Amino acid sequence: MKNNCQLFIGCVSINTIDAAIEYSNENNVYLGLIPSRRQVDAHGGYINFNNKLLYDYVKNRSNKIILQRDHGGPNQGTIKDDGVISLLDDCKYYDILHIDPWIKYTNFQDGLECTKQLIQSCMDSEYNGTFEIGTEESIFSFELHEMDTLIQSCKKYNIEYVVIQSGTSLSENKNTGTYDKNKLINFLNLVKKYNLKTKEHNGDYINSDIIREKFNLGLDGINIAPEFGFIETCCYLEALSKDSQKINIFYDLCYESGRWKKWVNSQFNIEDKLSLIKICGHYLLDNEIFKTEIKYKIPDISVNIKSKIKDRIHGIIL
Repeated sequence: MKNNCQLFIGCVSINTIDAAIEYSNENNVYLGLIPSRRQVDAHGGYINFNNKLLYDYVKNRSNKIILQRDHGGPNQGTIKDDGVISLLDDCKYYDILHIDPWIKYTNFQDGLECTKQLIQSCMDSEYNGTFEIGTEESIFSFELHEMDTLIQSCKKYNIEYVVIQSGTSLSENKNTGTYDKNKLINFLNLVKKYNLKTKEHNGDYINSDIIREKFNLGLDGINIAPEFGFIETCCYLEALSKDSQKINIFYDLCYESGRWKKWVNSQFNIEDKLSLIKICGHYLLDNEIFKTEIKYKIPDISVNIKSKIKDRIHGIIL
């Protein structure tokens, strides 16, 4: 059933998208795909899809994939904006829209008002899907009473998911948060009071047993994104383990992209080539130099990549 979708996967690469499609078809389960605005937007993104291309690609291959815009809202794309034009295009193609203005606002009331305004803009454009509200802890940490107020303020809209928080956060290739089981239970109880579904972000690099424990406690869904890019990047590094020249090409592309800066602290050694590649390699998988110099010279690597991605999916929703 569509309501039983537990895992929402970031669109970090075409292999990740294909693996999700294949897994959903092979196992007759629903999965979600959650492109960020940097990955897929109205006019493109770093995986070379726009919204329409992604919609056509996915919906023509599976009827068990839920498409959700992740982090729709201001300043979530490659340039600073109010997010409205992007969301209005999203309304044509996505089953669920995550409304997330919180990267812009440090004041709760301002973020709440912007959430309502963005949802209303979508409703005015005759969007007939559902919404997710709230955001991950690393962007804006909610108090329980604030989440209650947010839900009540948006209850006239077709809200499906509320983002709950229990201590997840990401840095480099690790989940640096501290799992707070009591906080999870308190947020779950609050949201269930309103008969809404719960979702947690930043589920990357968490032991599958912990994720399943969260499901057993009542969590409905979890987002995982960079981890799948990490899996794919590691497959390339394994294949290139004896080819220092190609590793240097990969490193140079990663370093020059600057994409690693988002994920590291001031102590990170940028001259550690393998570590830097592992952090941001997935951003370069559709780069023409990468494809010409590396990807096209490793036969059947996509088969191995998709197999490992599907293994991780299976471990979570087994």
